[in-house]
Amino acid sequence: MEPRTPYPTDLTDTEWALIAPDGPTANPGGRPEHYPTRDIRNALFSILRSGGAWRLRPHDFPPWPMVYQYGWRWRKDGTWQVRHALRRGAVRGAVGNQRQPSAAVIARQSVKTTETGGSVALRRTNRARGAHGISSAIPYSGFHLDVWCLYL
Repeated sequence: MEPRTPYPTDLTDTEWALIAPDGPTANPGGRPEHYPTRDIRNALFSILRSGGAWRLRPHDFPPWPMVYQYGWRWRKDGTWQVRHALRRGAVRGAVGNQRQPSAAVIARQSVKTTETGGSVALRRTNRARGAHGISSAIPYSGFHLDVWCLYL
């Protein structure tokens, strides 16, 4: 099989060399992997970049249910969080800081809703669902923000 043309969201060889050792591996004695882990991660990054359209991914990636299953499993078992913490420590160490931060900043933005406040601000409008620009017909998958923050 000839290699496919890379997409802009694909991992470069250098990026893959950095994250491949940290990735989950197949269980010994289990069924062999049908698709390489790199293809699954490239599919995840493609889906994240396109806004979460699972069924609109390019056809030369693994099937979308399989990619979704891997992404969900890695979120539930903490793989993404652990890998993010390891990468953060490595980056901090490379620039001369301690691997663990000594302080954190939590920012909050306040938005003024109405002059009167109270229950008036909590009432729904009569517009139809999906009428505003932030709605989506695709349900929130629950892991895409965690994954995206891992490699920013």
